[in-house]
Amino acid sequence: MSPNTNMVCGFLGGTILSVEGGYRVLQHPRPERVFDRFADARWFLAVSFCDHCPTPAGILNHEGRLSFQNEAALSLGETNFLPLEHRKAMFDTCLTLSPGESAAYALGSSQLNIWGIEIDSRYGRVAIVQSQ
Repeated sequence: MSPNTNMVCGFLGGTILSVEGGYRVLQHPRPERVFDRFADARWFLAVSFCDHCPTPAGILNHEGRLSFQNEAALSLGETNFLPLEHRKAMFDTCLTLSPGESAAYALGSSQLNIWGIEIDSRYGRVAIVQSQ
């Protein structure tokens, strides 16, 4: 490790290093990429986490909107994946979870996994939602 590295942390299966000028994500396809803000590095890993899920997955914000959805969720359709009438309850579920904890949410005959994560403290929590 470089003597300029001050912090190393894991987040959603990835690793963030603080380096001179910002934050580097080891899993980024461009190893030289440096994020200016820690929240930007965390956002990259959250999107990457959802994008690599083989089942529909997305990031639900406090307004009930999907900030990101993977290809499987896009193919299914946003409201088929997360019906509008369930989004508030799903988000409320994420608010009760401790860091690293997940909860199951029954949606008809299927089940979703929900994680509550904080990417940027200025905006509060978001929920990562993945169908099983």
